[in-house]
Amino acid sequence: MDFSQYDETNNFSLSKFESMLKTNSVLFFDSSEFETIIHHYLENGKIALAKKAIKLGLGQHPDSVNLKLFQIEVLIFENKLDQAELLIDMLYELEPGNEEVYIQKANISSKQDKHPEAIKLFLEALEISKDKADIYSLIGMEYLFLDEFENAKTYFIKCLEADFQDYSALYNVIYCYDYLDQNQEAIDFLNVYLDKNPYCEVAWHQLGKQYMSLDHLKKALAAFDFAIISDDVFIGAYLEKGKVLERMGQYVEAIENYKVTLALEDPTSFALLRIGHCYEKLGQEDIAVQHYYKTVEEDPLLDKGWLAITNFYCRRNDFQKGLYYINKALNIDSDNVAYWKLYSSINVKLNFLEEAETGYKRTLELGNYELDTWLHRGDILLKLGEIKAAINNFSQAKEFYPDHAEIVYRLSGLYFMNKEFGKAKTHLSTALQIDSDYQFILEELFPEIYKRKSVVEIITNFKNS
Repeated sequence: MDFSQYDETNNFSLSKFESMLKTNSVLFFDSSEFETIIHHYLENGKIALAKKAIKLGLGQHPDSVNLKLFQIEVLIFENKLDQAELLIDMLYELEPGNEEVYIQKANISSKQDKHPEAIKLFLEALEISKDKADIYSLIGMEYLFLDEFENAKTYFIKCLEADFQDYSALYNVIYCYDYLDQNQEAIDFLNVYLDKNPYCEVAWHQLGKQYMSLDHLKKALAAFDFAIISDDVFIGAYLEKGKVLERMGQYVEAIENYKVTLALEDPTSFALLRIGHCYEKLGQEDIAVQHYYKTVEEDPLLDKGWLAITNFYCRRNDFQKGLYYINKALNIDSDNVAYWKLYSSINVKLNFLEEAETGYKRTLELGNYELDTWLHRGDILLKLGEIKAAINNFSQAKEFYPDHAEIVYRLSGLYFMNKEFGKAKTHLSTALQIDSDYQFILEELFPEIYKRKSVVEIITNFKNS
């Protein structure tokens, strides 16, 4: 059939069907017309209209297997698996040689997390199918659900062998190689693939990323160049090429590639940010910070943009301006751990200790339990004279880091300050056993306590033991 004629027929069927819905009249459609209408609505995510077409279609063609398969597909989509299973079992009895029946049975099993059963059904469908590529891909996805990446890779490769232009399968193959840390194997695979499909920009792009992961920068650069030759508007290739050039210290050339992406589509925050970094490396600070501003204007939710602006000013010891911008960032996203950590460190630089302590406390509340966060907060509480709060802080830290001398020495000093001498001496003995070299912590943070006779005796006895 002439394709233009085919499209006209489809459009006529859709127009006729939608006109029928508006007028509440009932018109007759043959089953193939209903199939076309339903397929169109499902492809465009119009599930309600697809369901109407299925209901009307089955009303006029109650024995149509294809319409019943569409009905099952919608039930699976809506997670009505029990109903879908009843219908598919009936169809299985009627048409045991229909590959679509096996596929839908497998889809139900997959949704029920019965992935081995789904694979078995897909393999049965494979035996009677003429178009095997899609089924290979479905089997590959089931193996991904099972975290069986070698098996998944095998079937995605089979999918590519059946249809070498299935770029979704190509991405999945590379995903498997990446997960398995098989970078060289991925490179070998892509080179073989490119022998058959030498102008595939996706494959060149993926090859370049594999070379980057192995730090083969010149080879990566060449691969991205071939991707651009294959498709000169392939934005991903320009971005990756820019990254490589940055790593090679060729900042002017990197900027040129990032700017190409800005010309090809609306500015992206990532490209603007990278351009800013490149200008900063070149010492062109005014242009750099302008691009950081543009980054957050383009995407106020991109934390890397706000962090870049704040760090830009902090590197120049303009901590007041850095504090201004990190506060703006926190007003947009008050649950961002990276913002709070930077906020805290800036306030320390400005000697705003109460604000710094609040920042570190918030960082911990958000689940960032890094050792440095506990140490910084506890040391600030000590400076503020909040002895009990500092003890509580380091006691919590000790639960996460039970064998860290830095924490135990601090607790020892704090217990001495709080006149809990039994705990103080116990912690000092424990700290010395963990690492005696760290006793300088006691000397620096608690100099008066370090000189005490009882403390000197404990340390001396440990050395002599």
